[in-house]
Amino acid sequence: MPLKIALAGIGKIARDQHIPALIASAEWELAATVSRHATGVDGVEAFDDFNAMLKARPDIEVVSLCMPPVPRFAYAKAAIRDGRHVMLEKPPGATLSECHALEAMAREAGVSIYATWHSREAMMVAQAKAWLTGKILHSLVVTWKEDVRKWHPGQTWIWEAGGLGVFDPGINALSIVTEILPDPIHIATSELFIPENCETPIAANLTFTHPHGAQVSAELDFRKEGDQFWNIAIETDQGSLELSEGGATLSINGETQTAASSDNALQGEYPRLYANMARLVRGRTIDMDLSPMAHVADAFLLGKRISVEPFIE
Repeated sequence: MPLKIALAGIGKIARDQHIPALIASAEWELAATVSRHATGVDGVEAFDDFNAMLKARPDIEVVSLCMPPVPRFAYAKAAIRDGRHVMLEKPPGATLSECHALEAMAREAGVSIYATWHSREAMMVAQAKAWLTGKILHSLVVTWKEDVRKWHPGQTWIWEAGGLGVFDPGINALSIVTEILPDPIHIATSELFIPENCETPIAANLTFTHPHGAQVSAELDFRKEGDQFWNIAIETDQGSLELSEGGATLSINGETQTAASSDNALQGEYPRLYANMARLVRGRTIDMDLSPMAHVADAFLLGKRISVEPFIE
């Protein structure tokens, strides 16, 4: 029998990714939506108040939270206290502390909670991780450059405190890096380029400390017009690897790789996320890996603030 789920926060990412993934899945029944504007999906009960939904629909076992990170804690807390399982769009919260608090609440309540990182489910990430196993890393360079006006139109919350700025997409790169590297790394230096009229960075340059001395860096930029880049280039003692298109394409020693047959069983990042969530709920288990978010927090802690021209959408 499908698991009943409510989707809260019916914005661009919900309409582009969450709703199609849920409708196409035999494991899920999209039973309700929650939006301040009461917009939703045809044939699905819509609410404009989250607590009202919890009260009216005790049959819904799971909630998926897709609103911006700052208000998300209150929604997740209410759901957990009401015995519902919780799925969190990335980043899982506005602070590390509140994410740890949510995990503790979920464990006490005996419900599942899932901090999702959709880029880890990109087609070629698992193969990249497997290839890196047992190899000595020499260097890793992240180049994550996109046009904010194209990909995040009208999302003013990104530029407000807690909105992360360029780290909203940049955390996707960090989620892949923390997934595929055999050894943990941490931020060494951080430059944050902040528009005069914004509270969050429009670009960032990062360097990392690797336990065996490899050179690791990341360049993130929201100002890229024309060609867009979501690339991770790696050099090892046994050759080179490049993940491009956000993890959808893999090249090893200059040769483009094809996906393993098992990777094609479930197409798409968000269908895989929801398959993961179904397994967590049925097993009453938890996945709250916060390592990508820790890098972002460290980048802000160590960040040298550099003022740049105002951002005008």
